[in-house]
Amino acid sequence: MPGEASEKRSSAGISSADASAVFERLKDEVRRPPEAPRNGGRDRSGLTARSDAERLWSVAVDRPIQRRPGVRGALVYPLKRVLRKLMSWYVGPFAAEQRSFNAAVLRVADELSVRLDELRADLEHEAAERLVLETALADLQSRVDVHAAAFAEAEDRDSAAARLLEELQERFVRLERRPQVAVADASTSTVAAPAEPDYFAFEARMRGSTAEIRTRQADYLDDFRDCAPVLDIGCGRGEFLQLLRDAGIEARGVDSDPDMVAFCRGAGLDVAESDATAYLHGLPDGELGGVFCAHVLEHFAPGPLLQLLDVAGAKLRSGGLFVAETPNPRTLVALSTFFADLTHAQPLHPETLSFLVRQAGFRDVHVRYLNEPPPEGRLRHLPPGDEAANANVDRLNEVLFGPQDYAVLARA
Repeated sequence: MPGEASEKRSSAGISSADASAVFERLKDEVRRPPEAPRNGGRDRSGLTARSDAERLWSVAVDRPIQRRPGVRGALVYPLKRVLRKLMSWYVGPFAAEQRSFNAAVLRVADELSVRLDELRADLEHEAAERLVLETALADLQSRVDVHAAAFAEAEDRDSAAARLLEELQERFVRLERRPQVAVADASTSTVAAPAEPDYFAFEARMRGSTAEIRTRQADYLDDFRDCAPVLDIGCGRGEFLQLLRDAGIEARGVDSDPDMVAFCRGAGLDVAESDATAYLHGLPDGELGGVFCAHVLEHFAPGPLLQLLDVAGAKLRSGGLFVAETPNPRTLVALSTFFADLTHAQPLHPETLSFLVRQAGFRDVHVRYLNEPPPEGRLRHLPPGDEAANANVDRLNEVLFGPQDYAVLARA
């Protein structure tokens, strides 16, 4: 009897164990992340699990009893049938609940599978739409780039046209202000080639407009606040003289180009037409409080340059300010255009000019670097972490794209 009861419990237990195994497999199927279908079909492992669930979900207590051969089998078989009937009143409710639970799990699994298929379809649809949008965005970006390039080109043309208009206006004003010269009889006159290039036209084209030059030179105003009267040597079109006049600082200029002088006088500026050194010799010693010369000294040969520095120091009162601005030959961006001006004699290294200024008797000599190219015109740093490489970038920028000009400032 104990053996038969054990076999009865074993028979009932097999059904429960099978149901639990199916339930665990279903939970694994639900929790398992979906895999992409192979060869365009559904995953075979999922179909197999669903087939097993269909086969095993119905749990029953009337499981068929196998009759074993032999005398023992003949004796035990009737006992098993009796025990199954006796136990069905106890196991039956559990089996019914298990069937209900299994059916609910299958329904949930089916709903989850349908939902997953819908989500997968939605994701594929969104991916297709995203691809279409990305393609359209790339096409739009290419069109924007084309229009931006065309706009930049148009801006460059407009800027060049505006610059040309300013140049023509300056040259027209120069013609208006040029003094009238008696014209010989047309029958006896001859046309001669100019002995020197038209420097007024050259400066209007190569150096920049008067507005640009005033903007660059405005930083010197604070240096000359207490240095009146100021002499602007080689005053050109008079940009710095206009700044000094607007700031209420007494100033006058000297230039050897008659067109420049006429242009300045037409603007109401006090400018003399003369050689700079000769003009300085005609002034009393110590009369000036400041001397300013921008892009002038590079036009002098060494001998005349030394003479100009000596006489300028003599005409400044004690403590008077001397400022000389010139292209910076320490950087390639300035040196590459230095000889575009045919009247340039030689570039002046900052240390050379500082030495010559000290030799002429000036004191408190120091150098101020000016007009550094914009960041987009210089080499860029590497990402942080390679300090040695960035130090080399700084050195290259100093040599290739450093400040285009410098000024030597000194006191008499």
